[in-house]
Amino acid sequence: MGLELYLDLLSQPCRSIYIFARSNNIPFEFKHVELMKGQHRTEEFRKVNILMKVPALKDGSFTLAESIAILLYLARKFKTPDHWYPSDLQKRARVDEYLSWQHVNIRGKGSKLFLTKVLLPLLTGQPLPPEKLESVTEELNIVLNQFEEKFLQDKPFIAGSEVSLADLVALVELMQPVGAGYDLFEERPKLAEWRRQVEEAVGKQLFQEAHEGILNAKSLTADKIAPELLEHFKHQLLKQAS
Repeated sequence: MGLELYLDLLSQPCRSIYIFARSNNIPFEFKHVELMKGQHRTEEFRKVNILMKVPALKDGSFTLAESIAILLYLARKFKTPDHWYPSDLQKRARVDEYLSWQHVNIRGKGSKLFLTKVLLPLLTGQPLPPEKLESVTEELNIVLNQFEEKFLQDKPFIAGSEVSLADLVALVELMQPVGAGYDLFEERPKLAEWRRQVEEAVGKQLFQEAHEGILNAKSLTADKIAPELLEHFKHQLLKQAS
């Protein structure tokens, strides 16, 4: 049995794994787990990942959860070019530093804006209050400033002159607010140039293909979401909004 990757490209971490594997010609079987249909909550998928989350990896009898762990596993097993996860101590430390920071910052705030702008009006049937959108946008802009000043600085990429896992993970997360209709690159020329270079490094066509679904997320309707998932989202978002 070969390598199987359980993914849904609406998910940012799934996209980073998909793009990384494809751009490095890693052979794998794409197992589509449709989040909006609740397929990650089935007993069948639970056998692959007891946490019932994507992404998940199955390599023979070995299974692995968590996107960063999966990316590092693929980089090591398939001996991908050094720039992805550099052997140089300090460059690797820069990658590790970003991957440690991003979870509650870029990922947390970018996801919050997406869920608030796309899903909240869908769940409540009410237009999004402007002050709510302003609040989550401001939260995202604070971490974008930190990203530019601390991690990007005046370098082409996070670890220096070459693309790394840190850049790929960062950019797919930043595409989530773009999918919600918020173009965060528009007034940030440094960020826009970095995006262009990351896309070029992984392959522009591949990057666009992986983001096709999320860039059409605004057309999402409630009837496309499994009822139990709707309830879950509703509970989470209303709790967040209160």
